[in-house]
Amino acid sequence: MGPLRRLAVVGCFGAVAAFSASAEAETRESLVARGRAILEANCARCHAIGKEDASKHPEAPPFREVVKRYPPDNLAEALAEGISSGHPDMPEFVFQPPEIEAIVIYLGTLVPVRAMAK
Repeated sequence: MGPLRRLAVVGCFGAVAAFSASAEAETRESLVARGRAILEANCARCHAIGKEDASKHPEAPPFREVVKRYPPDNLAEALAEGISSGHPDMPEFVFQPPEIEAIVIYLGTLVPVRAMAK
C-alpha cells in the first residue's frame, strides 16, 4: 500500500472515529435531556431535580442530595421495581428500561465532582 493510500485509510478511520464520538456525545446529551424531562414530569412537583432548585415538598430531598447517598447506577433496580418511600403522599413509580437509562444518566450529572473521584 502506497503512502497516499495509507494516509487516506488512516484519514477515513479518523473521520469515522470522530463521527462516532460526536454521535455518542449527542446521544448522551439527548439522554440527559430525556432523563430530566421524565423527572420533571413525574417528580418535580415535590423534589428539586436540578443543581440549585428547592424541593416543593418539605420531606422530599433534592435529587442532588439523593445522589450523594446513592450512586445513580445503584438506583436502576429501584426505578425498575418501583420507588416508594416512608411518607404516604409519595406515589409509587415504576419506569421502563429506556426511561431508567435516561434517568440514571441525568442523575449522574448531579453527582458532585469530588464524589465521583472517590
